[in-house]
Amino acid sequence: MYILEQKIRSARAAGRTALIPFVTAGFPDEGSFWPAIRELDEAGADIIEIGVPFSDPVADGPVVEEASRRVLSDGMNLARLLVELQERKDIFQCGIVLMGYYNPFMQYGLAKFAVDAARAGVHGVIVPDMPYEESEELRELLAAQGIVLISLVGPNTSEERMRLYAKVSQGYIYVVSAMGITGKRSLLVPQVAATMRRARSIFSQPLALGFGLSEPAQVEDLPPDARPDAAVFGSALMQHLDAGGSVEDFMARWK
Repeated sequence: MYILEQKIRSARAAGRTALIPFVTAGFPDEGSFWPAIRELDEAGADIIEIGVPFSDPVADGPVVEEASRRVLSDGMNLARLLVELQERKDIFQCGIVLMGYYNPFMQYGLAKFAVDAARAGVHGVIVPDMPYEESEELRELLAAQGIVLISLVGPNTSEERMRLYAKVSQGYIYVVSAMGITGKRSLLVPQVAATMRRARSIFSQPLALGFGLSEPAQVEDLPPDARPDAAVFGSALMQHLDAGGSVEDFMARWK
């Protein structure tokens, strides 16, 4: 069992939803990013998704898009992130996942990226703009280094297509709550429960729900058989951090 799956299953065995915060690398600024990651780890994050900044983040809402613009102007990029992660390898208790668009990975070199990510202590990678049909090369390169390529499914993913992902998926499945861009939402759309039930019937891996989560009540309001094993939250956390809020205060509401 991969470490990411272990982290989520351990949380579920303890009677709670696993917590997966997302923060764009280098955000809110160079001096506070790594302390925030360390505080998230200490505050109970089971897995942390670190966003790889990109100049054209088509699936991201205004918060993450602006964050990418800011950190890119500060000099953050994939190469720098991997170097800084390697310097901190083995200090985190949580799993580490990189989430980014295909272009930065391709420009870095897929084989080199897989090796360097392993050296940096990365456990998983999410590439939201990479379809199943184009994922084999990266999936195999990562697998050779003990890293999983995490699959994304959503309301428009058919059972047939989910079954394709089920044959190759490891770690956890990222279930997108709604079509469109990232960003916090006050309510989850009605089809979330249907999507979760469909995914639950097909995947053996834990299900993580993301895109729009900002409050624990959004998970608690789902029917019991449609609740995720893990909750992913990004935009709400990043707005909180950017306003000077503490990690401890934000994470407290999720415990």
